[in-house]
Amino acid sequence: MTILHIETTTDVCSIALSCDGKVLFHRLDMQGHNHARVLPLFVDEALSFLKEETLQLDAVALSRGPGSYTGLRIGCSMAKGICYGIGAKLIAVDTLKLMASMARGKALEMGADCLCPMIDARRMEVYDELLDTNLNELEPVAAQIIDEDSFGKQLLRQKVVFLGNGSDKCREVLKHKNALFLKGIYPDAACMVSLSEEAFAKKEFVDVAYYEPFYLKEFQATTPKNKVI
Repeated sequence: MTILHIETTTDVCSIALSCDGKVLFHRLDMQGHNHARVLPLFVDEALSFLKEETLQLDAVALSRGPGSYTGLRIGCSMAKGICYGIGAKLIAVDTLKLMASMARGKALEMGADCLCPMIDARRMEVYDELLDTNLNELEPVAAQIIDEDSFGKQLLRQKVVFLGNGSDKCREVLKHKNALFLKGIYPDAACMVSLSEEAFAKKEFVDVAYYEPFYLKEFQATTPKNKVI
């Protein structure tokens, strides 16, 4: 099976092309807010690579969110366009579970009982999910404002590894000895392969026409401070 993976939920934009579990092509941009510019270029390169290797694309896997509203829209539009154009299946991968899967090995080395991937959602708010070390959901995805009492019950009983760009701003707030922090984890398309192939094998596809990203919260427009009226 050949799958194109697209990840645009945070400031990082990435794509990867895999065939039978092996990553053949990978592009990543960490400059931030470049999704609309770099994603079409990355996809064009990936499709050219497919043509050169005479491979047929079976599915597009999209990181579903939660995350940046703009990033999610850009990724979703691109994924749908490709699926419509060539008749490929569409797969939606849970972004927070993706991050937890990337961190699982290091978290176990740290003695984690559970993992809490976090995506920054302005000020002290984060999108988070609590999972055990086998990536089973313990508490569902939520948007919450973090303070010194957050995760109090869990931290009394368990060592929780917090990860993702949302966890960086929580380090000075969550002071319990069981609160552990793992830096450098961001969603990357190259790490979506196992989750995407599992969904493909189970035929867990989403409807190309009606699929919407997992925004979790409604979009809130803001006015730039330096806007001239």
